[in-house]
Amino acid sequence: MPAPVIAVNGLYHAEDPMLRLRQRYPDAVRRAGGFPIALAPRLGATDQLEELEAVLDRVDGLVLTGGDDFVTEGLGLGPTHPAADVTDDSKQGYDLALTRLALERDLPILGICYGMQCLGLAGGATLWQDLPSQRPGVVQHAGSAVHSIRPTPDSKLAGLMGLGPVEVVSRHHQALRTIPPPWIASGVDEEGLVEAIERPDRSFAIGIQWHPELSPGEPVHEALFRGLINAARAFPRTAPR
Repeated sequence: MPAPVIAVNGLYHAEDPMLRLRQRYPDAVRRAGGFPIALAPRLGATDQLEELEAVLDRVDGLVLTGGDDFVTEGLGLGPTHPAADVTDDSKQGYDLALTRLALERDLPILGICYGMQCLGLAGGATLWQDLPSQRPGVVQHAGSAVHSIRPTPDSKLAGLMGLGPVEVVSRHHQALRTIPPPWIASGVDEEGLVEAIERPDRSFAIGIQWHPELSPGEPVHEALFRGLINAARAFPRTAPR
């Protein structure tokens, strides 16, 4: 059986227009048995959705990678926090459109850090825009901080990783604040911050706030990518291989 094709989005730098995709993401997909391809965003075009539909016809799964912060005004979440290091607004719109279309198709998705937040925000979640000021006194998760999380019992995440605690590597200062149904919180840190979400009504739609690709060779983290690849193998792709 051919390796499932996994689309991987990346960062976009508007000042010198370029796509940047850290090698550790496609490497993690390959180790799990997938064939990664990079997504180059189509920004501000009237046929953006048409191109996204054509791309998703040809892939079996999606990895939404880490990235910068969110411009919140257009999301109905109030002014963007002054401490935010924001994503280009057009790229953010592309990522949210990609996420919504993938979820509509039940395409297997793994969202990492910014990618988890993108999954939640596409479904109406709210955001802690600046954890240091909005949750003072708690353990911060920026700068490759190592801390523990616990998967929620009976979640798909727990089925992949066990009930924990699990040591993770984090690089974020924003996080999801509220999780709307049908999403559920499937993992939290030791202070109750949501660290993972999933949709039970989808074949594989999991978002995690940490970076499993920064722990290569750790079975408990590589299980997340293997879970994505297993779901992608079963996905009924529209376009022929």
